[in-house]
Amino acid sequence: MSCSLLEFCRLQELKTVRDLLFKSQESDPEDERSHTENELSWDTSDWESTWDGDAKEEESTTATKQVEDRDTEQSGPWMQECVLSLSPCSDLLVVAHKHKAVFLSAKWLTDGSGKEEMTLATTWSGTLSTEEGESVSSVICVPLASQKRSSTGRPDWTCVVVGFTSGYVRFYTENGVLLLAQLLQEDKVLRLKCRTYEIPRHPGVTEQPEELSILYPAALVTIDGFSLFQSLRACRNQVARAAAAGSDVIQPPPLAYKKWALQEMDSIVDHSSVGIMTLCVFDQMKNASILGGFHASVKGNPPAMSQYVTVGAGPYTGFYYAVEGSSQPLLSHVAMAVASKLTSALFNAASGWLGWNKNKNEDEAVQKQKPKVEPATPLGIRFGLPDSRRHGESICLSPCNTLAGVTDDFGRVTLLDLVRGIAIRMWKGYRDAQLGWLQVPEERVDREFSPSVARPKRHALFLVIYAPRRGILEVWAMQQGPRVGAFTVGKHCRLLYAGYRLMGVNSVTSQGWQLHTQQVCLLDPTTGALRTVNVPFHLALSDKKSERAKDMHLMKKITTLLRSRDIKPDVLENEARSVLLDIKHPAIKKQALESLLSAKDAPVSCLTNVTRALSETLKQQPPEEVDGALHQLCSSQLKLLQLYVDIQELHSAEESQASSDSLEGFEEELSRVASTLQSYAQLTSKPSVSFAQDSPDSPLSAQAFLSQIECTVDGELKINEKSNAEWKKLGNFLFWGCLCGKSPIHKVCGTLQQAGISPQQLLSLLLSVWLQREKEVLQNSAVTVRQLHTLLLSLSDMKGAIEDSWDPQSVSPWWQQVRSTCIQTNNAAAALLAALVTHRAAKASIAARADSKLQSEWEAVSLELEQWVVCVRQLEDVLVLQTLLLVPPPQGAAGGAAAHCSIKVLLEGGTGGIADSVSKWVFRQNMAPEKLREIVLKRNADDSGEEAEQKAGGDPEEKGRSQADTDSTAELLTAVCLRFPQSLSPDLLFAHSSWEYVVQWNKDPEEGRYLSWAVEHLKLISSPHIQLGISTMMWSTFIVKRFSTAAFLMEKVGKAPKDRLCRRDVGMGDKAMTSFLGSCVQLLQILMEVTEVLFRDQGHLSFIRFYADSAVEEVSAPELSVEEVWCGADGPASIAELALDQRGVHFPLVQHHFLLASLLHVAMTFSLRVKPLSLFDSKGKNAFFRDLTTIQLMPSGDMDPGLISLRQEFLMRALVGWVQAIDDVASTPSTPLPATGPTADWWPSLCLELGVLLQVNPDILQRHLVCELYNQGLDVRAEEMMLEVEDKDVLGSQLLVLTGQRLCYSLLHSQSQTQAAMELLARLPPTLCTWLKAMDPSELRCPMVPLAQTSRLVGRLIEMLPENHAQYSLALHLLEAVDVLTTED
Repeated sequence: MSCSLLEFCRLQELKTVRDLLFKSQESDPEDERSHTENELSWDTSDWESTWDGDAKEEESTTATKQVEDRDTEQSGPWMQECVLSLSPCSDLLVVAHKHKAVFLSAKWLTDGSGKEEMTLATTWSGTLSTEEGESVSSVICVPLASQKRSSTGRPDWTCVVVGFTSGYVRFYTENGVLLLAQLLQEDKVLRLKCRTYEIPRHPGVTEQPEELSILYPAALVTIDGFSLFQSLRACRNQVARAAAAGSDVIQPPPLAYKKWALQEMDSIVDHSSVGIMTLCVFDQMKNASILGGFHASVKGNPPAMSQYVTVGAGPYTGFYYAVEGSSQPLLSHVAMAVASKLTSALFNAASGWLGWNKNKNEDEAVQKQKPKVEPATPLGIRFGLPDSRRHGESICLSPCNTLAGVTDDFGRVTLLDLVRGIAIRMWKGYRDAQLGWLQVPEERVDREFSPSVARPKRHALFLVIYAPRRGILEVWAMQQGPRVGAFTVGKHCRLLYAGYRLMGVNSVTSQGWQLHTQQVCLLDPTTGALRTVNVPFHLALSDKKSERAKDMHLMKKITTLLRSRDIKPDVLENEARSVLLDIKHPAIKKQALESLLSAKDAPVSCLTNVTRALSETLKQQPPEEVDGALHQLCSSQLKLLQLYVDIQELHSAEESQASSDSLEGFEEELSRVASTLQSYAQLTSKPSVSFAQDSPDSPLSAQAFLSQIECTVDGELKINEKSNAEWKKLGNFLFWGCLCGKSPIHKVCGTLQQAGISPQQLLSLLLSVWLQREKEVLQNSAVTVRQLHTLLLSLSDMKGAIEDSWDPQSVSPWWQQVRSTCIQTNNAAAALLAALVTHRAAKASIAARADSKLQSEWEAVSLELEQWVVCVRQLEDVLVLQTLLLVPPPQGAAGGAAAHCSIKVLLEGGTGGIADSVSKWVFRQNMAPEKLREIVLKRNADDSGEEAEQKAGGDPEEKGRSQADTDSTAELLTAVCLRFPQSLSPDLLFAHSSWEYVVQWNKDPEEGRYLSWAVEHLKLISSPHIQLGISTMMWSTFIVKRFSTAAFLMEKVGKAPKDRLCRRDVGMGDKAMTSFLGSCVQLLQILMEVTEVLFRDQGHLSFIRFYADSAVEEVSAPELSVEEVWCGADGPASIAELALDQRGVHFPLVQHHFLLASLLHVAMTFSLRVKPLSLFDSKGKNAFFRDLTTIQLMPSGDMDPGLISLRQEFLMRALVGWVQAIDDVASTPSTPLPATGPTADWWPSLCLELGVLLQVNPDILQRHLVCELYNQGLDVRAEEMMLEVEDKDVLGSQLLVLTGQRLCYSLLHSQSQTQAAMELLARLPPTLCTWLKAMDPSELRCPMVPLAQTSRLVGRLIEMLPENHAQYSLALHLLEAVDVLTTED
């Protein structure tokens, strides 16, 4: 409410700063020694007194006091001799004395209590003078704004501008790096002042440009702020680059400036640059008449002028006006410097403007030569305030540029009106005064007082005067206002007032900025504290206006009070009461009371006492003066606080009352789901991470209680449903103690009923806390269930719970509310218990109402209770299903959050919602299709009854063992399937699982196992109609796009693509693409097989000449149904329903795609070179990737021999690839081949089947396979395949060549040739010998074959070749030769 001095910063190492500035001034050795001794005695007084005893304690204390007094006397005067400047942002302080300076920068330190405070610590110290005999005469710190778009108003860096007695002005960084130096006048710099941009508060105010002004005894120099800002930024960047590169700093060009010779004044000691002003027409005519006489001419447009005000002597204050444009910036020495650079560049190519390879002598010569000083433009005084005996000492310009404070040697402070040029106020008794200004914006706290039309903020102006002789700091309101504040401070303080803000700001860049600047700071050199003056706005107002402003300030005070954490409760209560009673305006008083009631840390007693005191004060006032809204607020909040205290006392009372209600038969009802409840409790009781503030056990504060309940006009209480969490906390506060049996139920319900809360809201709160605390409810269900039953009966007996006019033919809204809550919740166990208890309570309530009417309401009872029977059955089903969904996935499974279900979710999910939930769980469990099929078949076996068990037969001990081996997961799934026999029929479950896996595969195509398992689930569906529909939807929705992309990619590259190309085009790696194509083959094969089942006259994999959509179906479509209690499902159609709506497929088109998928799969598996689409003619190519339900023009008749040749070559290479793949696996004949992969045993049959479909002679492929097996050395498998060859003669001729190659290798090319072999070769007939030598054994992939196998092969040849065959005799000779070799070995 009043002015205050706030400490915001503290100087560190004051003694170090003094030593750095004054260490050259050496004192006498004796004084130095005595001073050192005093310091030592002061520093060690504590521990010396402890060790030396009481005798030395007096001496130590006396010495300490002497040193403290001496330090206090010395700390002040040494700073009075220094030149100080504080940045407006308070982040840099410069202290200079003679030729030395110390820079102190802001740092944040943490004290012992953990509180952060800002300090100013030394960051640079050194000598600033470069000329002989010069010293610092004036310093200012100018913060420069950041040019980044993300800036919010903090300075980028701070420039230190220093004026010297030699006339030089030098610019430094915060680290003491010299950026720029310029000699503007060969005289002492008296004062440096700066003006920065200010946003105009009114439309008619002229924007003032930024400017730096430098005062000399006979001249005034002004430098434009914009050019100075750009030059300083450029110099700083140049210095940084030079430091990084290690090169010399380039001397920047001098600054452009204006220089005025201020005339007709004896002496000038200080100045203020007011800015640009434009006279009105009358003042222009008046000045023209005074200066030019009667016949003076007046220009049409008044010229813009820069106003300067100076103080000194003769006259005491002078006013100067410089017309804009009358003086151009002085650039002659700039041009001279440029010319010097150009001349130097002409004569010395190595030097120049950039300063490359300069000679040191040349640099020294340039440095020794003083720059040329330009003459000043004369500027005559316009007028002044003459006072021959008075000498001005300083002038301080106000932020609004209309007022200025002037001090003089008579100890007076004069207030000047700069617009009119007159003195309007004078204070006396302020010798050596220091001045500053405070501009305070208006505080707008209450929205009701804010006008609808936005208006500019008002600002109040205060003059701060520091009188060092008296040690007092005063604050005066402008212009004729009283003294609004006075503080007793030290006599050696310094008042630091900058009068400017950030340089480089304009109307565009300052949008949205918040400039953090201090206006006036007081530096106390004895403690090093920096304090700022805080003045409320209302102190500048008159009495009528200040009442509202005072209320606003009180409002701000109570807000600050509530934010403080360390305040004691009794202090808070007293302060809040006094502030609330001091506020006059009712609206602000109401707002303050609301702030107090919403404070988090305020105790209940404080809120009650303050509200009661305010209410009693209002009652004592006349009724016509009392604000109705405020009185209503007080009475309602008192009522709510009393209710809060009463409920709290009931819960904290020692008496506990357990319910005596008996629930006969309740355990029998629970026995149906007892095991499921136990499993559910175990699954939900696992520990989880939660925040303490979110815990249901956290107490409800009075503020939260008040915020959720409001009092209506008629005195009733209404609960506001703000958020679900707050609603649950309120319910927990009201009813959890009752549910645990720790609070008297009837007293709590009676208190709530007297308060006027509707029973419907209380019922909703009770159910919310019951469902929220499900874990605790299940842990102690015996107690909580009885307490819930008692609470429900108590709430039902309240007035307004069950209406007397309720029609027995309809459903009761009261009990329907409970059912609606149970239907919507995900807490299945708690909802089931609540439904069972409410069912019994409703039955008792309805029976009581029937007895009271002396008649039996059979229809009403049956209608209401029938709803409960259905609800309880649904909740039992949901409990079993939810228990299954809560089973965690195995380690390494896909996982994900457990799904939650409710009656509402299942009903809105449609007829397939239940199967969809279970299919998602199957995916999370990573359950293989075989495992799911085993569980489902076991369920069906269990459902078949005793007859099926008798038919199955078997040992009962084995059945017991199998049942014992079944895990809990399988049992839960079986229980769910028993609960939903129609919704979870095997076909529906397999269909949804298949669809879920293909959906998950589409999200992550790299997981080829998902698509493979989707197809496996599809195979398990027994209904051909559903199987056909799912396959068709799966193909058109997910498969065909990627399938076509893979085909086109392989056609483009002409071979099996590499991993990178597969990922780029198809979206999966090469291995995943191979698996994908294999799944495509299986899917299309399922489509063909199911079409054979559905439609007549179709053979296996044969082309058909009719269309599926016109054929007659032989198998009837299944009828889909749901359980009776779930007939109300209303949602999207299930996958099975969509599948039954699908059209039949065109069998030849499916078979056509099957051929392509098989070719692609073969090519990817064995990495073959092929262009798959080139193996088909134009009709075949056009039919690919079309909708399978449409009729396309398919290839017919004999195919082109060239295409058949390409197909035959491809299939032969595929067989070669399979033979090479099985070479390592089939090392022994008895080794079985795997069922999947490139070494599977079904590849040859697939290639032969493809050969039939592609019009390739299968016998050619069969003969080629036999030859390749013999070529690989797999004679046993070759003999098995040989049985299926039809043309034995051709095969015999081919194998005869292969036998010759083997014998040739053994006789001629083997490294271990024996003597017997050489003799045998000599005894061979010449024809056979010549034929063997012509053989090329390098064509054999496995030439090292045992002779026994070769002998067996020759024997087979003799059997295959007829006797009249041309090569039969050659085969006989081979048999003889092999037998001889075998015998000799």
